[in-house]
Amino acid sequence: MPQPPAAEPPLYLPPQLTAGHWQRAGRALLAKMLGEFAYEELITPVPDGPGRYLLRLPEAEYRFTAGRGAYGSWQVVPDSVCCSRADGLDPLRFLPYARHALGLRGDTTGHLIRELTATLISDAHQLATALTAAELADLDHPELEGRQSGHPWIVPNKGRLGFSATDAARWAPEARTPLPLPWIAVHRRLAQYRGVPALADPEQLYARELDDPGALRAALGPDADDYLLLPVHPWQWDETVVPLFAPWIASGEIVPLPTDGDLRLPQQSIRSFFNRSRPDRCTVKLPLAILNTLVWRGLPTERTLAAPAVTAWIHGLRQADPFLRDECRVVLLGEIASVTVDHPLYRELPEAPYQYKELLGAIWREPLGPCLEGGERARTLAALLQTGSDGRALAAELIARSGLTPAAWTARLFAAMLPPLLHFLYRYGLVFSPHGENAIVVFDGREAPARLAVKDFVDDVNLSDQELPELRDLPAEVAEVLLREDPQGLCQFLHSGLFIGVYRYLAPLLEAQTGLPEAEFWALLRAEILRYQERFPELRERFELFDLFRPRIDRLCLNRNRLLLDGYGDRPHRPHAARHGTVANVLGAPGTAVPHGRRGRIVTPAP
Repeated sequence: MPQPPAAEPPLYLPPQLTAGHWQRAGRALLAKMLGEFAYEELITPVPDGPGRYLLRLPEAEYRFTAGRGAYGSWQVVPDSVCCSRADGLDPLRFLPYARHALGLRGDTTGHLIRELTATLISDAHQLATALTAAELADLDHPELEGRQSGHPWIVPNKGRLGFSATDAARWAPEARTPLPLPWIAVHRRLAQYRGVPALADPEQLYARELDDPGALRAALGPDADDYLLLPVHPWQWDETVVPLFAPWIASGEIVPLPTDGDLRLPQQSIRSFFNRSRPDRCTVKLPLAILNTLVWRGLPTERTLAAPAVTAWIHGLRQADPFLRDECRVVLLGEIASVTVDHPLYRELPEAPYQYKELLGAIWREPLGPCLEGGERARTLAALLQTGSDGRALAAELIARSGLTPAAWTARLFAAMLPPLLHFLYRYGLVFSPHGENAIVVFDGREAPARLAVKDFVDDVNLSDQELPELRDLPAEVAEVLLREDPQGLCQFLHSGLFIGVYRYLAPLLEAQTGLPEAEFWALLRAEILRYQERFPELRERFELFDLFRPRIDRLCLNRNRLLLDGYGDRPHRPHAARHGTVANVLGAPGTAVPHGRRGRIVTPAP
């Protein structure tokens, strides 16, 4: 007698999808769309009374209150937005109404609605599970990663195209679920290993990162030494490795292995994982064939191979420089080992989409925990932009706990962050991309900013294209992969990655929550740069070469890439941020930080 079919598992329904959470998330996202699209001059709101603005579209009109700040920024008050159409407060409806004004193609609009919907699902989840500012302040660095709202500038910042709803519930940072990662073995005909000098042999890495490397190798038999081991993201294995590497799985050159048993927690980047079972072990960075923010989240082969060499060189700069080593005590979280697996067919197709050249590999990055001293606590810079369920900003909570005035605390933040970044720029012609996730602020026992940690070298370190003596003996492997930029291009990494990408959001937040005037915030930043320059007068020519005070700078536009330039099409190389016009430099002259008479009432709504 035939058996009845097994019961189907119940349909997955995100628990946060309630009308209340969805509407609150939608209001915040619509305000962000209006503000960021106006900043990038994708739309042009016009004045409509003191602090009020009007946006006329062919099918709808929007009115809202907004503050104007540094670099021409907009801070739109979510609860102030009203629309002439009854459904116009839905951010997904805004796109059809604005698509012609924005110049969107039909395919771009369709994909963008999907990305925005996924972003809203995540935002609703964060609202449903939000903590107070005090509770956020008590979390450690890995736990806080799952409580963040994503890139403050990019509107569809959690699109994660490729993930299903259940994938996101399992693997997204806001799932906050530590999970084991399986490992695989890949024959050396396909895989290559690189390590810093102390880990030149892969066995040195495995002895450090695995309790029993031999147990994983047991399935490989007598040819075990012919294979390299690496963790793999289960989603990537199912979606990419099996479909695209099937010939080499069939030949036995790629062998699935068990998990190492350690529980790992995804960071905001999704593809990097903290080791929660053994915090002294490395963070691992794995490729994911999902499209999120601007790019496919793979691991480029050449850069993965070169990562340990880049780390060794940058570590050498710090160790030989007393200012960086002893005064700044900057922490450089190096990428100390890597395994890369190149697809044998795609490597021969330079014109193929770049996502197919970043399919399989792993990078091991130094953990932050062992670098912290007694009483210190670390948080990514992005975390300082978060607001608790009580409407209080995490930064305001930390300032209160420190016992410092808002101005003194902010000055300490700049004193912790700027000197090492400026020193690398001026002395060595090198910039990191110190955006909110790459820059990690280390706080002392009183919650005052004390020093800086930086990560992500091989992807986000750039060098000067000038003939600087400090770059003449650059190791060949490093020179081949690190990009070169002209002086102002190099300065853009500080302007756009840090000052515009993070500080232009932090300044009005501190003004609203602590009373620190935005003009004073930027004056403190300018003073810290001048303080560094006074400390090193012998670098005067470099201050002029890498001029951070020029009156206007290029406007980088992260949303224009998706909306107008790259869309969702394939391309052989990773895109770079769009440029559109210029903006007044907040550092250009004292007293010009905030447009006079143009600030609206800034209200920080509860999430």
